[in-house]
Amino acid sequence: MSRSVRTSPEGSERPLHEAYDTALLDLDGVVYAGGEAIAHAVDSLADARADGMHLAYVTNNALRTPDAVAGHLSELGIPTGAEDVITSAQAVARLISEQVPAGAKVLVIGGEGLRVALRERGLTPVDSADDDPAAVAQGYGGPDFPWGRFAEASYAVARGVPWFASNTDLTIPSGRGIAPGNGAAVQVVRIATGAEPQVAGKPLPPMHKETILRTGAKRPLVVGDRLDTDIEGAYNGEVDSLLVLTGVTDGAQLLAAPPQHRPTYVDADLRGLLTGQPEVTEDGEGFRCGGWTATAGSGRLELSGEGSELDGLRALCAAAWTAAGDGTCTLDAEKALARLGL
Repeated sequence: MSRSVRTSPEGSERPLHEAYDTALLDLDGVVYAGGEAIAHAVDSLADARADGMHLAYVTNNALRTPDAVAGHLSELGIPTGAEDVITSAQAVARLISEQVPAGAKVLVIGGEGLRVALRERGLTPVDSADDDPAAVAQGYGGPDFPWGRFAEASYAVARGVPWFASNTDLTIPSGRGIAPGNGAAVQVVRIATGAEPQVAGKPLPPMHKETILRTGAKRPLVVGDRLDTDIEGAYNGEVDSLLVLTGVTDGAQLLAAPPQHRPTYVDADLRGLLTGQPEVTEDGEGFRCGGWTATAGSGRLELSGEGSELDGLRALCAAAWTAAGDGTCTLDAEKALARLGL
């Protein structure tokens, strides 16, 4: 049976932190950027936790250990234990452990988070292609990662050693802007070898499996800023999602989203966890949310009315996604988004 295509954001009469038992929160672009907390994140998460919502932090960044991530969050004012952090390093380590013998050597192209995760699964990290590794594990190594490590991975992969990547995010948010992510580094090895890695991180099933195993979530809500990792990961896991606009996704990208990139809910930031979500309703040939009505006109999206910028964006999503069906909306949205200051 095929999955129905989402054509509009959903509404919720209940605050989201009451409607779901666990928030599976991305970190970069959602909770912090460049190491500093994003506006409203600390207070919003404290209120959600106080009302009984379990908070779990799910990141494709394989560089830091869960202990280090938990320590950083706690320093920001978000009390967190290592058990509340799930990384793509953990997901890829489990994936590798299911395919190689116990205690096998794994060539590590990445940081300490990847090494710790491999040891947790009983594997032995090594640094050279000449150490006879049973697998290559590649994860984000930070902005100063030595170029020679990519050559080491390439030597092993070219010899036929199985290659695994924690994730393939092409970019990562930083305090100074958008920087190259692990996906850019994976592309270096791909170009050198012509090989393709097995990938564990969001949006693929190994990461969702790892997250559910570690959190025990029954009614999870994925919260993220990226359509191609967070929201697609929720789609693949068949769970609901909240897109926050504090990271890499802008209004134009949201309106053009294909079905697997369309979130259940859209909000400005993590304050959206503490509120209900307004309904988007059909209104003649268009869609209404709050004081705004959006329609798909001849070659472009039209927006009329006034009110909350977010309500206007939600109405535009319904018009764009309905017009696109199971494809991508190509209607010009520039003027409509400009009315909302987006």
